[in-house]
Amino acid sequence: MPINNILSFDSLSLQELDHESDLIPLLTPEDEEEMINEELPNSLPILPLRNTVLFPGVVIPISAGRDKSIKLINEANAGNKIIGVVAQKNEADEDPTKNDIYPVGTVAKILRVLKMPDGNITVILQGKKRFAIDAVTSEKPYLKAMVKEVDEIRPGVHDTEFSAIVDSIRELAIQIIKESPNIPTEATFAIKNIESQSFLINFVSSNMNLSVKEKQDLLMTNVLKERALETLKFMNIEMQKLELKNDIQSKVRFDLDQQQREFFLHQQMKTIQEELGGVSYEQEIEEMRQKGNLKKWDAKTSKHFEKELSKLQRTNPQSPDFGILRNYLELFLELPWNEYSTDNFDLKRAQKILDRDHFGLDDVKKRIIEHLAVLKLRNDMKSPIICLTGPPGVGKTSIGKSIAEALGREYVRISLGGLRDEAEIRGHRKTYIGAMPGRIIQSIKKAGTSNPVFILDEIDKLSSSNHGDPSSALLEVLDPEQNKEFYDNFLEMGYDLSKVMFIATSNNMSTIQPALRDRMEVIKMSGYTIEEKVEIARNHLLPKQLKEHGLTSKDLSIGKKQIEKIVEGYTRESGVRNLEQKIAQVIRSAAKSVAMEEEYNKKVTDEDIINALGAPRLERDKSEGNDVAGVVTGLAWTSVGGDILFIESLLSPGKGNLAMTGNLGTVMKESATIALEYIKANAEQFGLNAETIAKYNIHLHVPEGATPKDGPSAGIAMLTSLVSLLTQRKVKKSIAMTGEITLRGKVLPVGGIKEKILAAKRANIKEIILCHENKRDIDEIKKEYIDGLTFHYVKEMSEVIDFAVTNQKVKNAKTL
Repeated sequence: MPINNILSFDSLSLQELDHESDLIPLLTPEDEEEMINEELPNSLPILPLRNTVLFPGVVIPISAGRDKSIKLINEANAGNKIIGVVAQKNEADEDPTKNDIYPVGTVAKILRVLKMPDGNITVILQGKKRFAIDAVTSEKPYLKAMVKEVDEIRPGVHDTEFSAIVDSIRELAIQIIKESPNIPTEATFAIKNIESQSFLINFVSSNMNLSVKEKQDLLMTNVLKERALETLKFMNIEMQKLELKNDIQSKVRFDLDQQQREFFLHQQMKTIQEELGGVSYEQEIEEMRQKGNLKKWDAKTSKHFEKELSKLQRTNPQSPDFGILRNYLELFLELPWNEYSTDNFDLKRAQKILDRDHFGLDDVKKRIIEHLAVLKLRNDMKSPIICLTGPPGVGKTSIGKSIAEALGREYVRISLGGLRDEAEIRGHRKTYIGAMPGRIIQSIKKAGTSNPVFILDEIDKLSSSNHGDPSSALLEVLDPEQNKEFYDNFLEMGYDLSKVMFIATSNNMSTIQPALRDRMEVIKMSGYTIEEKVEIARNHLLPKQLKEHGLTSKDLSIGKKQIEKIVEGYTRESGVRNLEQKIAQVIRSAAKSVAMEEEYNKKVTDEDIINALGAPRLERDKSEGNDVAGVVTGLAWTSVGGDILFIESLLSPGKGNLAMTGNLGTVMKESATIALEYIKANAEQFGLNAETIAKYNIHLHVPEGATPKDGPSAGIAMLTSLVSLLTQRKVKKSIAMTGEITLRGKVLPVGGIKEKILAAKRANIKEIILCHENKRDIDEIKKEYIDGLTFHYVKEMSEVIDFAVTNQKVKNAKTL
């Protein structure tokens, strides 16, 4: 008999199966009575089933592939054909033991065994009655167990409630068959022809789409009435799912049909209109109107949009104005009007994010945390305009990303370097060809919210031209009192920028026009110390560069001393940009060795640094000795941090002329002139004769002549140099100074104190002379950075000479 014919009948009869028959008759009440009266064997071979539960009276085909199962079936088929069938708790178990199977199963009779081409066998089983495992007697060659019968409590013959439940099961099963597209309608005949009530319950339970655990719970239910009720409950759930699924499919099919119909109609209309020489844009206009209805506009903005949309509707699509109006309305719809992201007011989290991404920068972090605190308390404060100013590479731009993450806002950035067209800020009028909104509005559209963190990078690099002055256009953007109604020429509407947190960055505040500078809260970011650079390199730059070069910390490590060597010998900067490049160069050298499978030092040595970067080019500046008259150490501020500056002066016979060399600026030359004139005016105070001074030419030089130098801060150093030269007295050893001088003999304060002090410490300077007003700058520097330094605060130029110039003559002193 063909296999397909057997497998097409799932659950059939207890009657003997003839080998030539093509179908198995259903269970009759007589068969059920005979099945109930059959004696249960004391011991049975146990066949575990992976994902099936066999119910009494039901016929199912089982595919067996495990060696134990095949041996059991073959031996049972050769014997009395009776076996015990139980379900596995976990279908993944390949060799289940007594603990891996359920305790209640069904006695089954083997009706037929078929050998498959792949070596497995298919056996058709028919359930007889339930049993419980009493004790497992053997696990090899297959499971054998002592079993006992499980009594089934059946309702009485005249139990009308039970009869009603069975009738409901029968009717619901027929409904499910009709509703389900996967069950053939012929199955209704089988349901109608089942006479036995218990077999109907078992038949339906066996064929329902339930899990093994749910079917096992039904099998283990001893009260037949309760099993019938549970079965009916599951059938109701299945019926509801089918109805819902069919409803959804019907709706989807209807919607799809409707869409297809509309699509074909639109395609026909489009074709007709193209033939007539026109295209319909009514649908596009309607979509714009629908999008506009969803926008959070005020009445004024909504009215303006409707007016422009009506104008578009009246405009001929072939007209150039149509494209202009459409672009304008598209921008209007894409802008996030009154849409704001929610600020995160977790101040501790914000502090952690700022500390994680940036080492140092305490003033900036403090200001951001203060802003968050006030915003948390008031919840309606206008965002401040912060300007971070400092040398390149100290993290001005990158800190914006950290602030955005800490606040939970979107991050946008525009670079203002070289911008010279006012329209880049305010936009063009939309009537111009190629008109577009300004970069402020474009960036807001890109951010998708009206309160992003907005970085205005390199604000000091703005320039003006015949196209206008963009820095003047920024006055409205950066004024919290005006930017609530920022007017963009393209938008032709006021847009609220008051919730945007603007952060500007600059290297030099002097190039920013005063009105613009006045609108910003300036936070100065000074350069990093060597100690800070080492920590930044260890915690941030090195891990970042290792990742970018495909290496890990196990492949390469750079010690503290080696990083310090790179900082001092190969970089001269306030920030860490060049330091990162040098670290990358060292890592590339190691990456090459890894790729070529060469030996290399996983812990970088001084020799490895020299091999990778060459000999050190920037050795640390050291203070000069005091054996020569007229040589003084000054302190200077440069764009890459502090530095020490040597000032030399020399006497030669002449007519009292003053010559200055060293690429000095105007202000610095004026300081030298003031110093000399002050000495001449107070010659007696210094033990000098003005007439004697007039007989000599004085040459003042500042080494490293290729480097431009300017500023008033070298005034007291020049004064000290000239006094030492003219008196031939020694300058105090290991002393440096900075301060501006006046003709009245006053010492004035100067800037860049922190950078200058750090440069002095690097050069082994022990004492520093400063204006008394610069004491407040010293108080702001961390104690560990100025440890070992002695500060002398002065008000008069005479005090400088008292501190700096000794009474001891220099070696080989000249006699004037």
